[in-house]
Amino acid sequence: MVLAVYEAEKRAGHADTAWLERAYRYLQKDYSLWTHDPHLAGSTELARYYDFGEGPPAEGLQDEGGYYRDVVTYFMLHPDQADHYLVEQKQGQAAAGEGASYSIKACDVATTMARPECGTEHVVRLSADYYKGDRSMRESGFDISFRFGAYGSATHNYAPVCLNSLLYKTERDMDQISVLIGKAAEAKVWRTRAATRQSRMNKYLWASDRGFFFDYDFTNSKKSTYRYLTTYYPLWAGLATPEQAAAVVKNLAVFEQPGGLAMSPENTGVQWDYPYGWAPVELLAIQGLRRYGYNTEADRLSYKFLSTVIENFQRDGTIREKYNVVSRSSESQVAAGYQTNVIGFGWTNAAFLELLHALPKEAVEKLEKEASVAKSAQN
Repeated sequence: MVLAVYEAEKRAGHADTAWLERAYRYLQKDYSLWTHDPHLAGSTELARYYDFGEGPPAEGLQDEGGYYRDVVTYFMLHPDQADHYLVEQKQGQAAAGEGASYSIKACDVATTMARPECGTEHVVRLSADYYKGDRSMRESGFDISFRFGAYGSATHNYAPVCLNSLLYKTERDMDQISVLIGKAAEAKVWRTRAATRQSRMNKYLWASDRGFFFDYDFTNSKKSTYRYLTTYYPLWAGLATPEQAAAVVKNLAVFEQPGGLAMSPENTGVQWDYPYGWAPVELLAIQGLRRYGYNTEADRLSYKFLSTVIENFQRDGTIREKYNVVSRSSESQVAAGYQTNVIGFGWTNAAFLELLHALPKEAVEKLEKEASVAKSAQN
């Protein structure tokens, strides 16, 4: 953002290096947050999401009616995924720790007859470690996905592709800024940091046998297998090799839908998984494709997403925060977490314009023609 402002001012005839140098100090402070404990991902030399708070966050309690009860119920019915996230409260025992206690019957009707004990009521609460993962998932912005375990419960245990791609881009930008403000020695440090991060990402996050960048679970020393659209962030940041980019592009079919790119192929019922597409990630993925010369794919995907936004705008006169890219609709059926599709969302507006301006003229004209025909049909 800082570089974009500087370049815009420069094009207008005002290259304000004094302003850039002042901004540089703030950028160093922001960068430092992500490159020191507790935001370090073990010994990987990569970063992780890690929220400083404890217990349930305010929005989880106020805005997501019954969310934590849904989480408890899910873990009761899927004990193989519960790990240490549930703490049972014995009868007569006082509640301890952060968060509310919930009375849950673990079994459904189909199993109760065979196992009468399943009708027993359990009083449980979510553990402090679950809430740390929950808060860290919200810090990531991907709230909610099952990408870092069920309901994001293990977010703080992963070195994520997205965060480390963004930090690589930061290091490259800081290299460029250092040169512009006459700090050649610091520019060399930034280049070294970027090269180190690229090397570590290749070691821990790249799966050459599958053609994906995967998040890395550093607590269990293994790559995730959860296919997620952030696999295109390294292309956007420019850290992928041409061979890696080609392999990732071959996997477009995993995400591509009639209305654009879905966040994942996993239908978990939450908003940052299938079948939803989000404008900022659509934009980064498509810009990543263009960066490596995959303009045909970028044009096709841009057209799909733009036409989805236009069709829904013509129907109800709104721009939304997310779209169902399978049905090409703004209607959402989110089962847990935020269950509304917010109207008037700035990132969709901005991404729409960026994608539109990058399309070839004939594609823009086709969009305009289809929009005109659809409007006439409605009238």
